[in-house]
Amino acid sequence: MASPILEASQKHPKPQDRTFAYGTAGSDPFLATKRCWEYRNLLDSIVFRVGLLAALRSQKLNGKTIGVMITASHNVPEDNGVKLVDPMGEMLEASWEAHATSLANAPSEEELMARHEYLISSLKINTSTPAHVILAKDTRESGPALVAALTDALTSVGAKYDDYGTLTTPQLHYLVRCLNTQHPPHTEPYGEPTEEGYYKKIGSAYTKLLQGKPRPGPITVDCANGVGAPKLRALAEYIGKEIFDVKIVNDLVDQPSKLNYQCGADFVKTQQRLPPASQASPLARCASLDGDADRLIYYFSDSDGIFRLLDGDKIATLVASFITDLVKSAGILDLRVGVVQTAYANGSSTAYITKTLGLPVICTPTGVKHLHHAATKFDCGVYFEANGHGTVVFSHAAHTTIASHSPESPAQASALENLQALRALINEAVGDALSDLLLVEVILAHKRWGPKEWDSTYTDLPNRLVRVEVKDRTVFKTTDAERKLVEPVGVQEKIDSLVGKYKQGRAFARASGTEDAVRVYSEAAERGEAEELARLVADVVVQF
Repeated sequence: MASPILEASQKHPKPQDRTFAYGTAGSDPFLATKRCWEYRNLLDSIVFRVGLLAALRSQKLNGKTIGVMITASHNVPEDNGVKLVDPMGEMLEASWEAHATSLANAPSEEELMARHEYLISSLKINTSTPAHVILAKDTRESGPALVAALTDALTSVGAKYDDYGTLTTPQLHYLVRCLNTQHPPHTEPYGEPTEEGYYKKIGSAYTKLLQGKPRPGPITVDCANGVGAPKLRALAEYIGKEIFDVKIVNDLVDQPSKLNYQCGADFVKTQQRLPPASQASPLARCASLDGDADRLIYYFSDSDGIFRLLDGDKIATLVASFITDLVKSAGILDLRVGVVQTAYANGSSTAYITKTLGLPVICTPTGVKHLHHAATKFDCGVYFEANGHGTVVFSHAAHTTIASHSPESPAQASALENLQALRALINEAVGDALSDLLLVEVILAHKRWGPKEWDSTYTDLPNRLVRVEVKDRTVFKTTDAERKLVEPVGVQEKIDSLVGKYKQGRAFARASGTEDAVRVYSEAAERGEAEELARLVADVVVQF
């Protein structure tokens, strides 16, 4: 009698001419960057095999819930991808990325079976342990077929699964964490494990934090024509317009071809201009989410009509300064607040954090898993990539201190209450555009700031990010948190020579994690010089 896995996998054969990798960008999952008529050949087998791994991961962890999210985030609508979520809502443990890659690249059903059995044996997995997996997808047309591939795999190994339909990526991370903190040894459930519970948790915290504060004026939010639109609308309805007045644009979820098209956080960050549908009056707050709502970018037009970007660096500095002030105002003296950045962080932001805020900064390679891990080294770690993906992580000691601290004055009591509510508002599991949006709105209300006052905290160095197509991205190898190339030999010396010709010049090149391209980032004192430096570095890179 044929194995159920073998029978099921025959419906989802691997293309013979492709090699796949998990986590190549430091956080991104398997991602198909071919167009829609090819996606099944590229992703169908991958998603099936990810289902097998998700069940094994759950069994290895004694039946804890594992999440599987089908999304390609900010990529074009024809793309899709899949990612695994570990029990506390974090990225898949790094050591398991190799297991995912091994299963994905098994050339035949027989070899897939052999590798699956090898993992069971080598990892000492008790397959009699019940496995539990939850899953969701974004709004892409390819999502339902990929869900079918995933559930075929889970059914073939007898895993219990729950399909939550269409969610933002952070909502799935939230649900995974909630489900795994309901029982001992956890003493504090993270939240109610439902979509409604998500809205209640962050919406109630937002409402509490705005008590006694001036109500923020309306904000325009570009939802990238993705899943964030209906979910933001549901959140806004829960909170109420009198407290959270939001105008939602780019919400065409019934037109999948519009996803991320001339809109969304990635568009705003890379183009450094307003999306066509987000025209607003001068000094009005605007924000953009990405396709799966895990990135957030703010921006506005100044009184002269000039576009001003408030990206992940600006969000990180705003959040870090506010939390630092709350901790001090609450009379808590022993919580260490720090900020984690990548090489893409603007040099001015780093200087502001270290010199003005007096906080330590850690620089890590690109990829949320690196930032998240580094953030746990602080009692309160703030991390945001410049692209707007980030959150705040509190240590167990910080949770205990905040819960047990005894204020010595009404002012300290008020600050402590706000700090406790802030913990509920923040999605500690992962960067969450909806949670981060409310967080920024709270801080601006407390500071009585508009976007102009926020922007004036420091001035970004002019910068440019360009994509350079190359024959083989794997020849580009980096060190020093991806700020220096070690291979090809001699390229870094050429980049250093170019950088030295520009005032406040900085530039680096790093391989893309998902396509044969290299990202070149540059900074300089003048915009024209930053653009020229990027072009010259790109000319060096394209030769390889």
